[in-house]
Amino acid sequence: MSGEAGAGGEADATRETDIETVEHVSGTGIPVRGNDIDTDQIIPARFMKVVTFDGLGQFAFHDQRFTDEDEPKDHPFNEDEYRDASVMVVNANFGCGSSREHAPQALVRWGIDAVVGESFAEIFAGNCLALGVPTVTASQDDIEALQNYVEENPDAEIEVNVAEETVRYDDNRIDATVDDAQRKALVEGVWDTTALLKSNADAVARTAADLPYAEAETAEDAASDGEEAE
Repeated sequence: MSGEAGAGGEADATRETDIETVEHVSGTGIPVRGNDIDTDQIIPARFMKVVTFDGLGQFAFHDQRFTDEDEPKDHPFNEDEYRDASVMVVNANFGCGSSREHAPQALVRWGIDAVVGESFAEIFAGNCLALGVPTVTASQDDIEALQNYVEENPDAEIEVNVAEETVRYDDNRIDATVDDAQRKALVEGVWDTTALLKSNADAVARTAADLPYAEAETAEDAASDGEEAE
């Protein structure tokens, strides 16, 4: 997976022109049951008033995890046995609701590197892709079996193979699905648009120089930024 594997997760990360590929993610699992879990449940709106995303992880699923008096509720994200998990297993229409990118950012900051579920909201999946986090789908029966397995075996490793579109655990193999565009972007390492621009700094500088409305100084700055990136 991406270079920022979550705590306990392992990642196959290779670099080509400074862009990571995400072919394979492995780590222990954490089940989050329920359909239609929206982005406001994942990260309540009041925690979006941040300058950076760095501290969002502690607020993931906050209102599902704590009472108004900040007393812990029964929630997987509060359980010690899942503290090092990096593969989240969810049900249908996960990430619906608003398009806030803070939702996947909070999950990544908590330690999630991949999400396996019955289905995902399209924008949520796109926001995950922008972070190099695969959103892999499988049948309801397969997902429920995997959730049961993770609950019974919280220390067991789950392997998500993006390139092969499979999820493996114990002696079981799930034939999963990864959206074609997402799989191509992750496997070929073109999901990180910022890194992609930096790796093509010369082309960016040439394009900037050819723009009639761009000042010469701007084009020079673009070239300079590209050299610094290298």
